[in-house]
Amino acid sequence: MTEGLRYAYAVVRDTGTPEAALDALTALEEVRGVAGEPVRAVRHLGLAVLAGAVPAEDFDEGPLRRRLEDMAWLEDMARAHQRVVDTAGAESCVIPVRLATVCQGEEGLRRMLATGRERFASALDRLEGRVEWGVKAYAAPPPPQEPPAGAANGPDSPGASDSPGAPGAMSGRDYLRRRKAQRQAAERRWGDTEEDARLVHHTLSGLAERARLHPPQDPRLSGVSDRNVLNAAYLVRREDSAAFAERVGELAGRTPELRVELTGPWAPYSFTAQDETESADETTAPHQTGDAGADR
Repeated sequence: MTEGLRYAYAVVRDTGTPEAALDALTALEEVRGVAGEPVRAVRHLGLAVLAGAVPAEDFDEGPLRRRLEDMAWLEDMARAHQRVVDTAGAESCVIPVRLATVCQGEEGLRRMLATGRERFASALDRLEGRVEWGVKAYAAPPPPQEPPAGAANGPDSPGASDSPGAPGAMSGRDYLRRRKAQRQAAERRWGDTEEDARLVHHTLSGLAERARLHPPQDPRLSGVSDRNVLNAAYLVRREDSAAFAERVGELAGRTPELRVELTGPWAPYSFTAQDETESADETTAPHQTGDAGADR
């Protein structure tokens, strides 16, 4: 792999071993990249970038810009990109490269490593032996309620206006009271689920080295209609992963108002960049100190 366009997936340490012995490459033997290509390593300055050769008709600057407007194509590319990164990171520390990063040949990949050497090396030091877990919580739909007596003949039901004096009919005032009570109950329920979500996040943050809150998922993009009240990522040591996952399951069982989903372990997508100060939506476990934290 020398000339032509190269698509970059992730950066790993160059351990000095032959390419075939790199843990990340060994894991990728049966995995293909965004263009169905094999993934190779290009080494430079103590680092190695995992990359693959891609065709210019799809990945040169102009065609790629147009391709990125095709949501179906973009989704397929994103899935292939993530598959490479997560497979490589299953047993070793990898720093994911931004989606759709394309370089001119191996020399372009080496320039990328040289330019970002300090940033990549720092991230590898901080994230060695750690993985990312994702937790989403959704407000579970309320159980169906039995209509109060007379509701079937209320003013919002067919034929109610035809027999306003019928036995059991609900008056307009009673109907408005019922609707107000339903709204108040819904508001209390939303408040309870948001408080439960805060409790889940606080508890899991105490088990993680870092926690990162993401914006709630848009149901139009996720396809999930339930209200997303927690969308968070947690940086956890590999050896603590089983205990973390078990704790998520326990919390899910204790909060029936929430539907809790656990995903991972992933490469630490949410924690690869180090800011000088912590943002308001990031927390550090109180028992952890030093250089373990990062955010994106």
